[in-house]
Amino acid sequence: MSDEDNAASQRERPMSVSVFRPGKNAERGPQQFDINLSRNIFSEPYPLALFSPARVWESLNAISLDTDHLAGNGLFINPDQSLAGTAFDILRTRISQAMVERGWQRIGITSPTHGCGKSFTAANLAMALARRPGSRTVLLDLDLRRPSLHTLFGAAPLGALRDFLDGSQPLESLFSRVGRTLAIGFNGEAVPDAGDVLHSADATQALEAMETQLDPDITVMDLPPALLSDDVLAMRDKVDAVLVVADGKITTAKDIRACEALFEHRIPLLGIVLNRAQDRGLGRLRYGRD
Repeated sequence: MSDEDNAASQRERPMSVSVFRPGKNAERGPQQFDINLSRNIFSEPYPLALFSPARVWESLNAISLDTDHLAGNGLFINPDQSLAGTAFDILRTRISQAMVERGWQRIGITSPTHGCGKSFTAANLAMALARRPGSRTVLLDLDLRRPSLHTLFGAAPLGALRDFLDGSQPLESLFSRVGRTLAIGFNGEAVPDAGDVLHSADATQALEAMETQLDPDITVMDLPPALLSDDVLAMRDKVDAVLVVADGKITTAKDIRACEALFEHRIPLLGIVLNRAQDRGLGRLRYGRD
């Protein structure tokens, strides 16, 4: 058989794809059923379109968050807790409107260097987005070398997120759900070869399958610092745009210019957020509060 005939034969061969093992051929084995959902969740390779995102969403591990722990880490369930909560509501509206206009769904949150507050920003932005009734938001800890979202939220990771990204574990075994509008992929294991994992085609397929299964309005990705490795550039085809978080005390103008140059013609830069900026005039922005 010629190479052309062999290629044509491969194209015509039906691919067996399991929605819970993205990009992998499903192995036939003992049937495993989810008693609550009355469906086979691991064995049978069904077309992705046959699954209801609402049912997959409900199958995620539901967790409750400690409001005192969140507040201690600067995370706000209620925007009235702080002026910063209101600022994140404004940020979510501007970001969601810009993304809808462009047909985007995935936004990466990064920073020039470590310690600028990107994870804090990603977490608060995701919670602000999830406060919208009837919405679905996914938050992913893709700072694989130094995962920290589970610490911010005070939650126990269900495993290593790389197992989802390489297709060896279904999202149901690693993602947690907060209420009905926020799903979080915590990461419980640092990944020294993070760049290789993020570059992989498996990671691309896993993220695409996640979007089909959960149907989020927006996916917020907590990415590594942009200037310290190639990890963020590895996400070039996996993220629609990035938001850079700068620290008012440690980030320099040179750092910002370096980020702008890094993303130019590669990944759209949606904006720059200045964290820990001192503005004595913030008090005048209070509205509806004593």
